[in-house]
Amino acid sequence: MRTLPTRTVLASLLSMTALSACSGGDAAQDGQPVAAAIVIDSNRPAAAPGPTVGAVAAPAAPVDTPAVPMPAGPAAPQEETVLPPQAPVQLTVAHEAPAQVTAAPAPPASAPAPVSLPPAPLPVPGSLLDTQGSTVRMPAAAPALIDPVAPALPGTVIASLTPTIVPPKSALPALVAPPKVLTPPKVVLPRPPVVVAPPAGLAPLPPALPIDTASGALIDIHVTSRASADQLAVPLTFGQVFAQGDLGASQQLLGKLPDGRTVPLQVDVKARHADGSVRHAVMSAMLPKLAAAQTQRIILAKGTAPGAGSAPTAAALLAAGFSAGVQIDLAGVRYSASADSLLRSGKVTPWLNGPVTAEWLVSSPLVKSDGTPHPHLAARFAIRTYSGVKQARVDVSIENNWAFEPAPRNFKYDAQILVGGRTVYKKADLTHYHHARWRKVLWWGDEPSLHVVHNVPYLLATRALPNYDRSVRVSHARLDEIKSHFTARSEPMAVGNASPYMPATGGRDDIGLLPGWAATYLLTMDERAKDATLGTADLAGSWSIHYRDKATGRPVSLHDYPYMTVAGQKNDTLNPVTKNYENFPACAAAGACTNPNAHDMSHQPSFAYLPYIVTGDHYYLEELQFWGMFDAFFSNPGYRQGISGLVKPDQVRGQAWGLRSIANAAYITPDNDPLKKPLDSIVKANLKWYNDHYTNNAQANKLGVLSHGYAIVYANNTGLAPWMDDFFTSAVGHVAELGYRDALPLLKWKAKFPIGRMTAPEACWVTAAMYSMKVRDKAEGEVYNTLGKAWKASTPPNLLSAPCGSRLMASVLGLSVGEMTGYSKSPAGYPANMQPALAYAADVGGSAGAEAWQRFMARSVKPNYGNGPAFAIIPR
Repeated sequence: MRTLPTRTVLASLLSMTALSACSGGDAAQDGQPVAAAIVIDSNRPAAAPGPTVGAVAAPAAPVDTPAVPMPAGPAAPQEETVLPPQAPVQLTVAHEAPAQVTAAPAPPASAPAPVSLPPAPLPVPGSLLDTQGSTVRMPAAAPALIDPVAPALPGTVIASLTPTIVPPKSALPALVAPPKVLTPPKVVLPRPPVVVAPPAGLAPLPPALPIDTASGALIDIHVTSRASADQLAVPLTFGQVFAQGDLGASQQLLGKLPDGRTVPLQVDVKARHADGSVRHAVMSAMLPKLAAAQTQRIILAKGTAPGAGSAPTAAALLAAGFSAGVQIDLAGVRYSASADSLLRSGKVTPWLNGPVTAEWLVSSPLVKSDGTPHPHLAARFAIRTYSGVKQARVDVSIENNWAFEPAPRNFKYDAQILVGGRTVYKKADLTHYHHARWRKVLWWGDEPSLHVVHNVPYLLATRALPNYDRSVRVSHARLDEIKSHFTARSEPMAVGNASPYMPATGGRDDIGLLPGWAATYLLTMDERAKDATLGTADLAGSWSIHYRDKATGRPVSLHDYPYMTVAGQKNDTLNPVTKNYENFPACAAAGACTNPNAHDMSHQPSFAYLPYIVTGDHYYLEELQFWGMFDAFFSNPGYRQGISGLVKPDQVRGQAWGLRSIANAAYITPDNDPLKKPLDSIVKANLKWYNDHYTNNAQANKLGVLSHGYAIVYANNTGLAPWMDDFFTSAVGHVAELGYRDALPLLKWKAKFPIGRMTAPEACWVTAAMYSMKVRDKAEGEVYNTLGKAWKASTPPNLLSAPCGSRLMASVLGLSVGEMTGYSKSPAGYPANMQPALAYAADVGGSAGAEAWQRFMARSVKPNYGNGPAFAIIPR
C-alpha cells in the first residue's frame, strides 16, 4: 500500500517564510516591485532514473524528493497519509517547490528613469494603473494611448514609459473593502502610435499595429527575413486560429501588403465553430520578394479571392526530380522507405490542397531490400510543394509505436535521411524507445529563411489560448537560456526543454496551461523561444505514450477500444460486447522496454497545442491526439468508466492537466478527422461527471473544492492542496473559453474557492495560497461549510490574533507588509499557481470576483514573470 508524505500547516508556513526570506536576497521594501531571475543550482541531485516499463505495466511512482534544493531552516515534519486501497495506479502527492530566485541586477545608468506615480490609488483591472510587477498594462481598447507592447521597429521614433507603483507602508494592511480608485487622466499621443522602447536588456514585444477593420482587414502577420541576401518567390505556410464569427462560413480572405498589392493566399480550413465560422485554418502565401533582414507585414482581409489556379501535383514534383527517403541499419540489416516511391503509388492523403501549395501524407513500414517489412518500425512523410518554385518541404518521422503488435521493444540502429540523393541527416547508435517516435524537417531545394510573427493580441482574443498578460517583459538573457537549454537536448529521443522524468516533484517550466517556454514564445514571438517551443513539441514523441492503430493508421481511439489500458490486468480489458481482450501486448523481454523519459498526467506539459495552432503541421496535430487519448485510456477502465475516459481517478493536478490536454485536442482537431467526435465526447463526459457530483449536487461541499479520490490526503486525510485545486479551476476556465458550455457552470461553482480565499471575512488573503488547507475535522468527515472555518483550522494561533494584512502579521510571518505567503517572489510560487484560477474566477465571479482580483493585484511582492510566464494569466 502506498503512503503519501504531507506537511502540517504550521511547518508549511514556516518553510514558505524561510524560502521567501532567503531566496531573493534582501527582503523587498514595502510596496516595491521585485525583479527576479531564475537561478539553476548545478549541485541539485539528479532525478531518479525512469522505471522499466512494459507495454502493460503501470509506471512506478517516483521517490518523493524536491526538484530544487530547499534553503537551510527548520525541517518540516512528515505525516503519513494512507491512500485508499482501491487505487488503480500508484500516485504521488508532492510539494511543488518553485525554483530558487535571486534578485536581478539593477538596470544600467543609461536606462530610462522610473516615473513615480501618486501612491494613493490602488490598481484596478483594465486601468492605466493595472500593474503586473513593475510594468504598466494598457487597456486593450485604447489604441491612442502609449502602447508598451509595440516593438522598436526600424526607423520609428521611440519613447519610454517605465512607471513604478510605490504605495505607502500604510496602504496595504487589513484590506476590509476595496479602496476607492482614482481614474488617471488619459495620455494621448498623435498618430501614428508611438512605439515604446524596451528597457535595457529586455526583448521587444511583437507588433501591435492598428487594423483597419472598416476596409475588411481582420488580422495581420509579420514575416522577417533571416537571409543575408534578397529572396525571390518566397513561400510560407502558417496556422491561424479565429474567434467565433470573425470569418464566416462563406467568407474569403485576401493577402494584402501595406502598399495595396495582393499576394497569392490559400486558406485550408481545418475546423469550424458551431456557427460555421472558421475556427482554425492553415494559410499559405507566396511573397514576390523579401529583402535581406526585411520585415514584411501581410494583412489578412475579407474579400473576394481572385480565380484560383490549379494545385501543384505529385506528378509534377516527381518529374522535377524530387526524391527523399530514410535508411536504417539494424543488427547488420538495412531497412528503408522512399517518399518518392510512395508518391508514385498514389496512396496519399492530402493535407493541404490549393493553388499555392499542396501537401501529401504518405507512410510505409521500413522494409528490407527484398520487401520484407519490419514488424515495428515505420516511416511517415509529409511532402509539401509550392506552385512556381522548385522547392519542397520534407517532414520525416520514424515510429516504433504500433499499439497491438506483439513483443514491443526498444531498437538500436544507425539512421540517415536522404533528400535529392544526398544524406542530409544521420545519427549513429540511436536507441529508439518503444511506443515513441522522432522527427526531422528538411528541404529539397532552397529552404526559405524567414520567421513568422503572429498577431498576439488577436490570438489571445480568440480565447483558444489563455489571456496571458502582455505587459510581461522577457530579457534577452532568458531567451538565450531557453534556446541553449533546448539545443543541448535536441537530438532524437531527447526531451528539449521538458523534464524527462515527469513524476519528479518541484515547480518547473513544464507545469501550467502552457509550459513556460511556450508562454514565453506566445508573448514575445521571439525566434529563440519559437525554436525551443516547436523543437520540444517535436521531441514530445520521445515518451512511450504513442499507440497507433494499424487498422486505421491513426492514434488509437477509446471508442474503438473502450477497455484498453496501461494500468491493470488483462482481465480488466475484456470487452463484453466483442468478447475480445483489449490489452496491449507485453514487452518482448525484461528490460527491453526501458525508457528514461517517464510520463504522468500530474506534471504533463502541453507540448503541441500552441505549435499546431501557429504552424498547422500534421505532426503536432497527432501529438495532441496521442497525448489526449493516452490521458483518457491510461487509468483502469473500471475507474474511468470505460469509453467515458474520465480523468477523476488521478490526483487533482492530474485531472487538471488531463482535462486540459483532451480538451485542447478535441477543440483543434479538424472536423473531418475520425478522432474529433471521440475526443469531444470524452470532454463532455468528464464535464458531466463533475457537474453531477459537484455543480448540480445539493450535497456537494460549500467551499467549491474537489473532495473525491485523492483530493483530501493531507494532515491525516483532513486537508487538501489549494494549489492543486487551483490548477483544476484554471483548466476548467480554459475549457469554458474553448466553448464547452458545461464547463461554465462548473467554473462558477469552482470560482468560490479562489475568490473566497481572498475575500472571506473570517479568512485572510495573506495566506490564501498556503501549501495545504485543513477542510474537515477528521477523515471521512464533512467538509467545513465556510472558508472562515477552514482558514482558522489551518492557521497557527499566533497568526489568528494578528489583524489580516497588518504589520504584526507580516512580522510573525517574516514577510513584507502586503506580501502573501507561499514564495510570492517566484513565478512558480503558490500565489503564482493561484493567479490563473483567480483570473478565470474573476471573469465569472461578479463583484466578489472583481474585489478578489483587485486585492490580489494590490499585494506588495509579485513575481517577475519574465523568468517564466506560465501562470501570468489575467482576467478578460
